[in-house]
Amino acid sequence: MAESFGMDAALYDRARPRYPDALVEAIVASAPGREVLDVGCGTGISSRQFQAAGCRVLGVDVDERMAAYARSTGVEVEVSPFESWDPAGRTFDAVVAGMTWHWIDPAAGAAKAARILRPGGRLAVFWYVLQPPPEIGAAFAAVYRDVLPGNPAVTASPLGAYEQFLDRTAGSLTSLFTDIERPTFPWSRTYTRDEWLDQLRTSGMAKPLTDAGKLDAVLEGTGAAIDAAGGSFTLDSLAVALTATRA
Repeated sequence: MAESFGMDAALYDRARPRYPDALVEAIVASAPGREVLDVGCGTGISSRQFQAAGCRVLGVDVDERMAAYARSTGVEVEVSPFESWDPAGRTFDAVVAGMTWHWIDPAAGAAKAARILRPGGRLAVFWYVLQPPPEIGAAFAAVYRDVLPGNPAVTASPLGAYEQFLDRTAGSLTSLFTDIERPTFPWSRTYTRDEWLDQLRTSGMAKPLTDAGKLDAVLEGTGAAIDAAGGSFTLDSLAVALTATRA
């Protein structure tokens, strides 16, 4: 599944949200310098945000298609799983991962990050939570219940799912890192019907839905729910992070 997102890299780059500026600024301010490694950089969304904040960024991604798109936007990328990636003696002031650390083996990832961080370097992994307003969220859940009856993802809390990633990651850091923190950053965006459906096409659920022959039904039902709400909605949500300093 981790390698499925490159099927339409341009759509992914256009549809996926950017991260709150305050999150990027906080990570840059806490690092000892401006050399950043972006793990699972994808099309370079977070990489470009760190570049705009004055950082020199190297990306690592498992998918050559995503890497090629990121390179076309001015991001240097090396293709490899992070766990087996060869840093060739290079070290960094910050290792960051936006919406990707759940694809990384937590113990191996923490150990690799600790080895390549300079003294005082920061590890920062973060996710944005797509948490629609209650009425829209209930309508979306009803679509999934109809299309995927009995699927536990239908009733799962988006924030709760990411908190599980944060808990797992924090547990893997305690022997290698200090100053472990879990800051949150509010963000807001208004989505039109087409923008939300494009985002859905790039989500982690898209491939299993496609494989099950269910994606079109979910898109149709979700689009109808947004139409019923006036054709757009405003998502007020959080980006959640876990940051730590190399011990």
